Amino acid sequence: MKKKLVVLSGAGVSAESGIATFRDANGLWEGHDVMQVASPQGWSADPALVLEFYNQRRKQAQTAQPNQAHILLAQLEQQYEVVIITQNVDNLHEKAGSSQVIHLHGELFKSQSTLDPRLVYDMDHWELKLGDRCERGSQLRPYIVWFGEAVPMIEPAIEEVATADIFAVIGTSLLVYPAAGLVQYAPPYIPKFIIDLKVPAVGNIDNLIKINKTASEGVAEMIAHLSDIKD
Repeated sequence: MKKKLVVLSGAGVSAESGIATFRDANGLWEGHDVMQVASPQGWSADPALVLEFYNQRRKQAQTAQPNQAHILLAQLEQQYEVVIITQNVDNLHEKAGSSQVIHLHGELFKSQSTLDPRLVYDMDHWELKLGDRCERGSQLRPYIVWFGEAVPMIEPAIEEVATADIFAVIGTSLLVYPAAGLVQYAPPYIPKFIIDLKVPAVGNIDNLIKINKTASEGVAEMIAHLSDIKD
């Protein structure tokens, strides 16, 4: 039976593919205050702005390619049961070949009914417009978990972390909750890795290996460590 490697990935994993990170530049995201474009209040105030913002993110992500970190994580499925829990809304893990991906904060290439959140639709194009409606007649919105909204996938994510044999946190500041709390659910006796150019403070955690590198360099170093971990 393969050991289970559970990975929490953040913006630093996608940054090497040219995807803008969220919290750079004083809370601005591509020149916008994040609350303008990533909150229910922002949506109510100016839905056209929000739609256009995510259209541009989608257009950018459509042409982005997986980097070495994505590719190495996908290749690890040959040796491990790999579960990716990502804070990213792009589809680069899937493009690289990862087969088990949990998106905590939604997915760029899906839309959602504003009337019934259970109605979610795949998008095969980059543009979502005012007037695009669900089957029940309500405006479609980006399938993104905005600030102040519940994170419906957090419970499945907790279950995966709690049953991990190895846990890795890659490219995240661990500032956004509840995702940042997932590290606390990892069994104390398992190996844990934190990979980031600025490794965040996580308190006193057993069996923790810190790797101060980019996602691609850090994943390669983690794989070298994994080869030394015996059954």
